[in-house]
Amino acid sequence: MARVGEGEWRLLVTSNDAPNAFPILASSDLFAWRLTGFVFPEGHAPAWALTGPGRADFWAPEMHRVGEETWLCFTARMRDRSLAIGLARSRSPDGPFSADEAPIVTGDVIDGHILVDARGAPWLVWKKDDNGVWPRKLAALLHREPAWVSELFAAPEDQRTAVLALTLWPWAETREPMEQFFVLQPLIEAATADFAGFARRLEGLRGRACGARAEEIAAISRALRTRIYAQRLSADGRSLEGEPAVILENDQPWEAHLIEGVWITQQGGRYHLLYAGNDFSTAHYGIGAAVAEAPAGPYRKSPEMLLSSSAEWWGPGHPSVAVGSDGRHHIFLHAFRPGVAGYKAFRALLAAPIRFEGGVVSVDGSTTR
Repeated sequence: MARVGEGEWRLLVTSNDAPNAFPILASSDLFAWRLTGFVFPEGHAPAWALTGPGRADFWAPEMHRVGEETWLCFTARMRDRSLAIGLARSRSPDGPFSADEAPIVTGDVIDGHILVDARGAPWLVWKKDDNGVWPRKLAALLHREPAWVSELFAAPEDQRTAVLALTLWPWAETREPMEQFFVLQPLIEAATADFAGFARRLEGLRGRACGARAEEIAAISRALRTRIYAQRLSADGRSLEGEPAVILENDQPWEAHLIEGVWITQQGGRYHLLYAGNDFSTAHYGIGAAVAEAPAGPYRKSPEMLLSSSAEWWGPGHPSVAVGSDGRHHIFLHAFRPGVAGYKAFRALLAAPIRFEGGVVSVDGSTTR
């Protein structure tokens, strides 16, 4: 969500493998929306991005005003099937947008976010998508060592899920990335149902394993940590400067195996970071908050979730902040109807007033420090 002028807002939408990437929606009241076009109409996607049904993944676009330009960051899948973050720019929030010739960050990264700091310097923030790595490694390991299922999964139903995943793995590993995701999602949910216990049992197994198997388990353990990075952008946004800094990682029980979807807003001389955590397709997904005195941190997390699932909405995630039609700051987010969460399932755009006072963030009675 972006406020682009007095009484005007723009909303960009994930489009997955649709031929027209990233619909641009416009509103003058945040209730009635009209389609003004697409960031990348069919045939105009970046040359480096994979296109086509069942192959393309265009995710998480964000629009920001930087100087006299509108910058857009987005996630797309490269031709080698890895995920990367690209930048595009335009003089107008309605386009046309021109993408850079190459992605700004590569190596299975997602959820780019642009921050302009108090001095006017642009930063890029992103997530290393390691939570997309460990399920494949785990399924492959269990296919080779099926006896380890009972050592890693305590509940009988989770053991049955793991057996199904390892059985399907020889076929699944030949499929496109999102097809693999569909096959392995039940395995992910089985592991994250008792994430602390699963991680502990995995470490215990690593201590008893030898050689290559111990290294495989170590790689899975490392991938259970999701890290958020920040790095300075050049003034023209064409390159990164300095070295990336880890500003956040999943270390709270409610976050389980991942954090993602970061948005940073300057309020009261502080940098307030909002993010999503846990598995997006379950009711455990939610929004957390952290605060710092500088763009690259250190960030102090609240130990409690800012927003969690309710009887009406599941999985609030990927927050953004903009001034609403009443002149107050609002948090904008997406969420599922209860019981119908998942890839390509309907997600509604929700909004609520958000307040930042003395390092404290509050949304409709939910307060976090």
